[in-house]
Amino acid sequence: MQFEISSELIEKIRFLIEENNNEEILLHLEDVHHADLAEILTELSLEEATYLIKLLDHEKTAEALIELDEDARERILQLLNPREIAQELEEMDTDDAADIISELTPERQQSVIAELVDEEHADHIVELLRYDEDSAGGLMAKELVKVNENWSVTGCMTEMREQAENVTRVHSIYVVDDRNKLKGRLSLKDLLTAPSNSNIRDVYIPQVDYVNVHTEGEEVARIMQKYDLEAIPVVDEMGRLVGRITIDDIVDFIKEEAEKDYQMASGISESVEADTGLLRQTRARLPWLLIGMFGGLGAASIINGFETIMTTFPKLLIFVPLIQATAGNVGVQSSAIVVQGLANGTLKGNIFRRLFKEIILALVNGLSIAIIVFIISSFWFETSYNESVSIGIALMSVIIIAASIGTLIPFMLDKNNIDPAVATGPFITTSNDIFGILTYFLIAKAILGF
Repeated sequence: MQFEISSELIEKIRFLIEENNNEEILLHLEDVHHADLAEILTELSLEEATYLIKLLDHEKTAEALIELDEDARERILQLLNPREIAQELEEMDTDDAADIISELTPERQQSVIAELVDEEHADHIVELLRYDEDSAGGLMAKELVKVNENWSVTGCMTEMREQAENVTRVHSIYVVDDRNKLKGRLSLKDLLTAPSNSNIRDVYIPQVDYVNVHTEGEEVARIMQKYDLEAIPVVDEMGRLVGRITIDDIVDFIKEEAEKDYQMASGISESVEADTGLLRQTRARLPWLLIGMFGGLGAASIINGFETIMTTFPKLLIFVPLIQATAGNVGVQSSAIVVQGLANGTLKGNIFRRLFKEIILALVNGLSIAIIVFIISSFWFETSYNESVSIGIALMSVIIIAASIGTLIPFMLDKNNIDPAVATGPFITTSNDIFGILTYFLIAKAILGF
C-alpha cells in the first residue's frame, strides 16, 4: 500500500515536534520511504524540518536530503553544524555527497570535510569536487566493483564481496590490470560457470563502453541512451578506472538540463524554483524582459516610420499583431527543432541543408496561411484586393524569414560554444518581431505603390 502524506499527518508531526515527543515521531516515520520523508520535510517549517533531520536515522535523512530541491536543502544545511552535515555525508554515495558539499561556502566545505570520519570517503569527495559538475568526473561515483585480470576466479569472489558492501547497486563488474587501467568487464554468469582454477583474464569481456572524466554530461547521456547502459565506467587521462556513472545519476542530469533549457527558452537566465527569493527571481527574469522591451520599442519605431501609409490604408494596422505572432511562433518552432537536434546529436547534415529544408517547409506553411488570410481579410475585414495581396505576400515572406532566423541562430551560437537553448523564447521572438514588422510594411508599401 502506498504511503499517504495527508494534511492530518503533517499536523500530527508538527504537534509531536512541538511536544518534543520523539518516540511517537519515530513510530510514525519508522517505515517511511526517504522520498516520502523529503516530501514531508518540504511541508514543514525550516525549524521543524531541521528537527527531524537531527532526530531520525542518518541513513534515511541522507537520502531525503538528496531528494530535496537545492534551495530547501541549502536552508536546512545552514542550521546544521559541520559535524551534523558530515554525519549525513557519511551515509551518501560519493557523487551525492560531493554535489551537496559543493553547495556550501569554501569555508564550510573545509570544516565539513575535516569532520568526516572515513578518510577514504573524504578523499573521494575532495577528488570529485575538482571536476566540473556537468562533466563525467562531476557525475561519477567512486563506489564500484572491480577485479584484477590476474586474479583467480576463486580469489576474486572474496574480494568482490568486500567491495560490494560499499556499493548500493552492482550494475557491472569491471576488470583492470596491475596499473588500474580498464581492460573490460566481467559477466557474472561467466564468473559462476568458469573453472575454479582459471584466471579472470580467461573469462572477462574486453569490449566495454567508457567515458573520460572530462567528457561532457550531454555526451555521457547520449552514449548511455544509445547503448541502453545501466552504468558506464569513467577513466582518467591515463586510462585508469576512477569511477562509474549510473542510470539514476544521468536521468537526474537530463532532468536538470531540461529544466534549465525550458527556463532559458522562457526567458529565465538562472535556475530558479517557485519559492526562490524575490531578488534572485528578478535577476533571472529582468534581462530578458529588457530585451523584449527594446525589441518592442524597435518595432514601434518601425511602425512610426510608416505612419503615412497607415493613414492612407488604416486597415493594415489591424494585421500587425498577426504578423508579430506568426513570426514569433515560426521562429520558435524552427529553433526548437534545431536546438533539440544539437542537444541529442541527431541533427545530421550541414547547416545549409537544414536551412533549405526549413525554407521549403516555411514556403508550404506560408502559402497555406497566406491564402486563408487573403480570403478572411477580403470578406471579413473588407480590405481592397491590393491590400489583401500585400498582407498575404508579406505574411508568407515573414514566415520564411522567421524560419531562417530560427534555424541559423542556434547553429551560430553552438559554433561559438554558447548554449543554443538561449536562442529560443524571447530572443527569437523579439528579433522576428522587428524583422517581421519591417518586412510587412516594406512589402505593403511596394505593392500599394505608396
